[in-house]
Amino acid sequence: MTLYDAYMIDRRLKVLQAIARHGTVTAAAEVCRITPSAVSHQMQALARELDVVLLEPIGRTVRLTDAAYTLLEHGATLAAQWERARADLAAHQDREELTGNLRICGFSTAAAVVAPRALARLREQHPGLRVQLREVEPARAFDLLAAGDTDIAVVVATPSIPPRTDAAFEQRPLYLEPLDLLVGPEHPLADRTSVSLLEVATDPWILGTPGRAYHQLVTLACTGAGFDPAVAHYVDEWDTGAALVARGFGVALVPRLADLPAHHDTRRIPVSGVPVPTRHVVTAVRAGAAGQPAIAAGLAALREVRRSELPELTEIA
Repeated sequence: MTLYDAYMIDRRLKVLQAIARHGTVTAAAEVCRITPSAVSHQMQALARELDVVLLEPIGRTVRLTDAAYTLLEHGATLAAQWERARADLAAHQDREELTGNLRICGFSTAAAVVAPRALARLREQHPGLRVQLREVEPARAFDLLAAGDTDIAVVVATPSIPPRTDAAFEQRPLYLEPLDLLVGPEHPLADRTSVSLLEVATDPWILGTPGRAYHQLVTLACTGAGFDPAVAHYVDEWDTGAALVARGFGVALVPRLADLPAHHDTRRIPVSGVPVPTRHVVTAVRAGAAGQPAIAAGLAALREVRRSELPELTEIA
């Protein structure tokens, strides 16, 4: 089998992986940036070549067969081995300094606070390395990794991302970030130095859009404290949320690193008691890719930023 043939099979395996992750041909087509008919054609052709059934229609969705899951397991092994081969081949490159491209993606706060500092370190330590940052939601970050459109993802661990057992990726803990309660200046708790979530269980809440990482995070924190938040407003921008909180329309949880607009009069109060809401932030790369020089340098820079520049974050063992 030639390298070209291997690449063609790998491309179709990525399409099958997208179907497994998103559940429909249409969603997989959007992620892979091809038409739904092209997805169907590729899967039919692959099934004929392998002489197995890969997909079974169920209403408007499809179900992967046992054969499809077996193929995905082998595909993940092949992909990881290819990434390791690229890392090993880098040892034979006669270069005095690190060059090439490194693409990092991350959610809003990481993209605004953590990643730029890491990129600055990389620019200083490896001036020949070209770096690029993209802000994305955590679930989308894994689509970019799988498609080869990014190299490192910095994501919040939520139910919307693949489990750490997913053989297609390597996820490593980066830090824990506390969430603070945000209230308006007239709120009864505005002068407190700490507060438990149960003390605001009956307040109206401001949450992110359902399905997004921040909404999941706050909902899980509240239910973990023993109540379901009464949602008054849905917002995804800190500016909008702070404006509503400042005018008494509800309370919110905000990450410790979130930079709130100073022109909104709000109070940030650390949350005490059990559980203390936190964001578990992890790095993710394609399985086998962590040893590639540029990716290894990027992961090291992110860890260095957490240790030396952001002492308010807790390192995860």
